[in-house]
Order: sequence, then C-alpha cells, then structure tokens
Amino acid sequence: MIASTRFSLLDRSRTRAGHDGPQALRDTVTLAREVEALGYHRFWVSEHHSVPGVAGSAPTVLAAAVAAATSTIRVGTGGVMLPNHQPLVVAEQFGVLASLFPGRIDMGLGRSVGFTDGVRRALGHGKEDAEDFPGRLAELLGWIDGTQRAHPQVHARPAEGLHIPAYVLAIGEGAAVAAAAGLPLVIGDLRGREKVLRAIEVYRRDFRPSARAERPEVIVSGTVAVAATEEAALRLLVPEAWATAYARTHGSFPPLAPAEEIESHTMTAKERALYERGLDGHIHGTEEQVTEQLETAIEETGADEVLVTTSTYDREALVDSLRRLAGIVRQGD
Repeated sequence: MIASTRFSLLDRSRTRAGHDGPQALRDTVTLAREVEALGYHRFWVSEHHSVPGVAGSAPTVLAAAVAAATSTIRVGTGGVMLPNHQPLVVAEQFGVLASLFPGRIDMGLGRSVGFTDGVRRALGHGKEDAEDFPGRLAELLGWIDGTQRAHPQVHARPAEGLHIPAYVLAIGEGAAVAAAAGLPLVIGDLRGREKVLRAIEVYRRDFRPSARAERPEVIVSGTVAVAATEEAALRLLVPEAWATAYARTHGSFPPLAPAEEIESHTMTAKERALYERGLDGHIHGTEEQVTEQLETAIEETGADEVLVTTSTYDREALVDSLRRLAGIVRQGD
C-alpha cells in the first residue's frame, strides 16, 4: 500500500516561542528545500488571517517564495480560501505562479471564511459567501478554462488556457462539491477516520468525470510523527496538542513551545483533558509502528496520497521525522 502512495507535506508556518512570524515564514521556505531533497511529491502552504501563532496569511505569495527556492517538488496551497477572494484575482495569481514555475503549481481551494466576525468584516466577506463555494469554484475554473460568460470581454491573464491542477479541501460536506466538480479531494484528518470514510464514500459514489480528472482522486491529510522510540514520536505531538488545548480554553493559539516546558505546566482539569485528547489518535511511533498504522489508514481510505500536516517546536526533530518517513516509503518501493 505505501509503495503505491504518494507522500507530501503541508506546512502552516506556525510560530514558535522565541521565533517571530517572519522567521516562521523563512522556516517554511527552508523546510521546503529539505522536503524536496527527501523526495516528497508536493509542498503546500496554508491561509489564515489574524490567527495568533500562524504566520501564513498570503499563500500564493508564500508559494512563490517556496517555488523559487526549490526546483522539482510540486508547490501549492492547502489552501486558498475561495470565499475570502474574488475568483478572477485568484485565477490571475495562479496564472502568474504557473507561468513562472510551469508544471509545478497546484491550486488547493477551501471554503472557510474568516475565523471571527471582525476578520470577516475586514476581509469584506461573510459566512454566506461560504455557502456559494460551488458557484465561486465554477467561476474560478471558468476563468482558467476560458469558459466563463458572466463577464464578457474580461479575461484572467495570464491564467486563461494554462493547465493548473485544482483540488478541493473538504471536511465532510465539501466532498460533494469535489465530486460534482470532478476534482481531486483533499480531506482530513486521519484521526476522525469514520467521518473521513463516510465523506470519501460520498465523493467516490457521486464523482462526475471531468476534463480535469477522469476518476476520483483522494488525498488524506493528517499528523504523522516518526522517531527512534514511540515516546520520542509522542513528544513531537506535544507542542501542537498544548497549543490547541490552550486555544480552546483561552481563545487564541500561542506560539509552539518546547515539549519539556509544556510537560512542566500545571494544567487545569479542562486543559489537561483537551491536551490529552490532542495527543490521541495521530499516526506516530517508530518506523515499524508507523508503517503498520499507515498501511491500515491507506487500506481503509483507499488514499492515492498522504498529505502530512505535522507541526512541532523542534525543527530538527521534525526533519528527522520526515526523513524517517521518507525511508519507510523508499523501503516500500
């Protein structure tokens, strides 16, 4: 199963204690180079607005920096949140990327809007814009394909006529949008396996072949941590688990902190419960343990690709984890 599955990485440009947002973005570019050298298929970046602890707010700009710093790996967005933008502008941005880096750019698209009312007002878009995601998606693809008719004599240059692969990021209901549009589906995470499996079943059942995809294509995303011991792999999960627990009890994401600092915290009962829940269910362990877990996940989902989304404070340990995972994939070949 692993041998026939592509592996890629999504980096959310998480800030770390003692390292500011600009450093997080530079870290993302550095990580892309390392991931390319390890033989991963894609490197994607994300979009978040006014979210403490996340520096990635302009994915097409960051994707350009990543593509310029690499030479072979596919580069894209996981994703551009289409309700936040005019489809014409998104088409133009990807047209520029695809022109500068031909054959390497992926257009991952999501339906989320700003996290709070204030962010949505600042962006000029409301929750209702997310409901029109299928329409916005169709308009965007029309700008690229040259088939849109809503705005006569207007063209998305230089995007029109270029081959720019599109992917739909989904949590549950978005699977139906991907199926109707005949586009590949990106879905996660691997912890919520039953929900993911139901969405994938709907996607495959309702998929309509299109000029962009003749058959269903499924990319499953989730955290994967590999280390010399199971305990060391679990420690990779600690910073994100604590950041999530803190956000759910205090309302904002803190920078990722070292595992040893977090483990010395005195947590409230609610924080402890959320923290332990954040550690549970991820694919992690030694090479042998992760191989077994991945084989099960790929068999159950029928995934064509695994998009690794691991975030942690220790970048050296993260790269070591990705190196070990790449070794697992090579052994499966």
